[in-house]
Amino acid sequence: MTGTVPEPGLLALAADGVMTGATSHYEKRLGDMAGVYRDDDAYRAALAEHGPDFLVYRVEEHRNAEGQGALIIGTSTLQPGRYGDEFAVTRGHLHAQADRAELYYCLSGTGVMLLETLDGRTEALPMGPGEAVHVPGHWVHRSVNVGTEPFVSLFCYGADAGQDYELIRAAGGMKSLVVADGPGGWSTRPNPDHLGYPAR
Repeated sequence: MTGTVPEPGLLALAADGVMTGATSHYEKRLGDMAGVYRDDDAYRAALAEHGPDFLVYRVEEHRNAEGQGALIIGTSTLQPGRYGDEFAVTRGHLHAQADRAELYYCLSGTGVMLLETLDGRTEALPMGPGEAVHVPGHWVHRSVNVGTEPFVSLFCYGADAGQDYELIRAAGGMKSLVVADGPGGWSTRPNPDHLGYPAR
């Protein structure tokens, strides 16, 4: 064996997404979300009301090694909100190494994991505290907060996976939208702006 053996990491996870032992974090604010929501007028109204620094989601990560075999472990905290009839979402991605899987485990809140394949399959899996979604490789995925409290998930994926965020933007958004259904729940509907994903 060559190189330095990484040290184990002890992590403490709180229901609000704070992770003791995190080595990095990043935030996405309303000003970063241009083009994510189909209803641009609703997005601009939210931008005018809340300002560009309004927090949409925060990610905390623990990394202690890089490359094949290493893991990235983190929390994602997605604030509630509506943009027209769409619920608040993360930008979403396909892993740059498309065959890499990811696990999401809900710590608190109520959400949906929206998943799509490049050849057109789509799934919307509800998540509540104690429920997990295994995202296989080759699935585009995005978190959606369909509740009134922050939607907090623990995630874990291979450190060599990377993320391709451009794929969704170039396709005109994901194939499906998660929208309010009127009686207080959610449903999916086709995104008429979706152009299809390129083959990879």
